Amino acid sequence: MTLVTLEDLGFCPKGEGGPFVEMGRLTIDGDLPVNTDGGGLAACHPGMRGLFLLVEAVRQLRGEVGDRQVRNAAGRLPRLAVASGTGGWFCSSGTVVLGRD
Repeated sequence: MTLVTLEDLGFCPKGEGGPFVEMGRLTIDGDLPVNTDGGGLAACHPGMRGLFLLVEAVRQLRGEVGDRQVRNAAGRLPRLAVASGTGGWFCSSGTVVLGRD
């Protein structure tokens, strides 16, 4: 689902999700950190994963997540965060872009 979402959001062309994520691009130190809280398997998945995505995005923007904090090359906190989730049988989805000054 992560690869499909990256393609659907336009981070890479359709069908190129696999090669796009190679070489650690999605890690905290990569150029597009994804599931910084560990993802649904690591961060509990009681059917409300979307809420946890929003919480993690806000905490990342505020710099409140300790050793899993995303920073740019200059060591600064992120200015934008994207939370996107798909539910049901891939029939519903929602995406939000959050930012800070």
